[in-house]
Amino acid sequence: RLGRFSRLASPLVQPDRPIRVLRVIARLNVGGPSLHVSYLSKRLDERGYETTLVAGTVGKGEGSMEYVTRGLGLEPVFVPELQREIGAREDAAAARRLVRMIREIRPDVLHTHTAKAGAIGRAAALLSGSARPPVVVHTYHGHVLRGYFGPLRTRIFFGVERSLAQVSDALVTVSPQVRDDLVELRVAPAAKIAVIRLGLELEERVGVSPYERARVRAQLGVFDERALVVWLGRMTEIKRVDDLLRSFAALRTQGVEADLVLVGDGPLRAKLEQLAYELGVAGYTHFVGYKTDVAPYYAASDIVALSSANEGTPVSIIEAQAAGRPVVATDVGGVRDVVVDSGT
Repeated sequence: RLGRFSRLASPLVQPDRPIRVLRVIARLNVGGPSLHVSYLSKRLDERGYETTLVAGTVGKGEGSMEYVTRGLGLEPVFVPELQREIGAREDAAAARRLVRMIREIRPDVLHTHTAKAGAIGRAAALLSGSARPPVVVHTYHGHVLRGYFGPLRTRIFFGVERSLAQVSDALVTVSPQVRDDLVELRVAPAAKIAVIRLGLELEERVGVSPYERARVRAQLGVFDERALVVWLGRMTEIKRVDDLLRSFAALRTQGVEADLVLVGDGPLRAKLEQLAYELGVAGYTHFVGYKTDVAPYYAASDIVALSSANEGTPVSIIEAQAAGRPVVATDVGGVRDVVVDSGT
């Protein structure tokens, strides 16, 4: 597959200029995809590529990871019309903006990330006429074909993804499990999909002073004799934080002395706070909101939990293990690619 891609790429550029990459992501919100596009753009530019990173708008109640992107010396270009939610007017405007950018920049490679950017970006490539990028690549950091929507909407997305796969020169997944899922769903044949695992700057994300564990636990009022379970992410339906709260309540009922820390925010936060109250665990559940520095919470934890119904390769459990913390996670997506069941 790499040889196939190299043959596609070899005649793209003149020898006196770098390969131009137009990289598009729906938004730089909290999560693995934002870290991935930031690190990937930076490291490729160090190897002589020239990347323009385009992002849409972070939604209300979502944390932004723009600070990571800018901290790497990158200057993202924002397209406000590119939003997570589907909207005919906004989506058409975003596509027009991307068509103009393609015609101005003349990228050698268009590389899209996440479902919405993949749809709008690849549509823009088709609409760019003679300026269409010679190579179009899309990375799946997971997919929205299971667990996100009802049957009708899911069928529509199936059709869109299969059509867009046909006009893509290469598809990338971040885990073998996501690739296998796409093949099983007949989005594309295995020969068209390359698995490229996430590359992360783990020391920057989890490196912390040994005193941070005691500091954070004291701040939370959780002493060493109590176990501390930490969850990190966006409080959305697919993350199933409600299941985590119910499991935590069951542990407390069985006499386990433990506290739960939820690091993150999102549209379901108020409902989850109410659920914690109804389950009788509000006094042991700490909603600390979105944090730019998550390393102290890994240090303070005894267990890091992931309760999602669908994932690509969850960054939180990679970081947890890099911090030396055990993980309890649902067996979805690329989780089994990074977690050994009942092992270390």
